[in-house]
Amino acid sequence: MHVMETKGDIQHLEFYMPSRGLVGLRTQMLTNTAGEAVMNHRFSEYKPWKGAIPGRNNGVLIAKEAGKTTAYSLDKLQDRGFFFVDPGEEVYKGMIVGENNKPGDLVIQPNEGKKMSNMRASGSDAAVNIAPKRLMTLEECMEYIQQDECIEVTPNFIRMRKVILDEDERKKQAKKMSTEAA
Repeated sequence: MHVMETKGDIQHLEFYMPSRGLVGLRTQMLTNTAGEAVMNHRFSEYKPWKGAIPGRNNGVLIAKEAGKTTAYSLDKLQDRGFFFVDPGEEVYKGMIVGENNKPGDLVIQPNEGKKMSNMRASGSDAAVNIAPKRLMTLEECMEYIQQDECIEVTPNFIRMRKVILDEDERKKQAKKMSTEAA
C-alpha cells in the first residue's frame, strides 16, 4: 500500500501489486464492501517475480463416481461443506462438486440413492433442506483452483475438476511427487 487517505466519507487506497494478484479481487472487493467499492487499475512496469500469491485454505469435495446427484446424498453431506451443484445435476468422476470445510480434499459420493425398504418409520422421510449451490464465474473459478485442478468451460457449464480424474492415480502421483522432493 502506497497511499491511504480519507476524502470525506470515502477512503482512497493505492496499492502496487502484480497483475496476477488482480484475478478475483474485484468480486471479493464488491462483496466485502456491499457493492460500494470503486476499483481502477493500470499497468505500471514489469518487475521480477515476488513469490506465490496465497490461495484458498480449504480443500474441495470431489465426486467419486459419475451419475446424477441426489437430494438425499447432498443432504447427508451438507455438514462437510457447501456445494457447486444442485440435486439432479450430472457429475463425473474427479469433478469438484463443492468446498470442504477443512483443509484437504475429500472424495464423496453425491449420487448415492436412498435405500428403499418395506418398513417405514414415522418422520424418517422428512423433507430434505439443501442450501442453494454456489454459482461461480470464470474469474472466480480461476482464482479458486489450485495447481492440481483445472476449469472446464463448455457452452452450458463452467466446471472445476482435478487434472487427474482417478482417485488412485492422484494418490500415486502425490506419492511420486513427495518421494522426488525428498
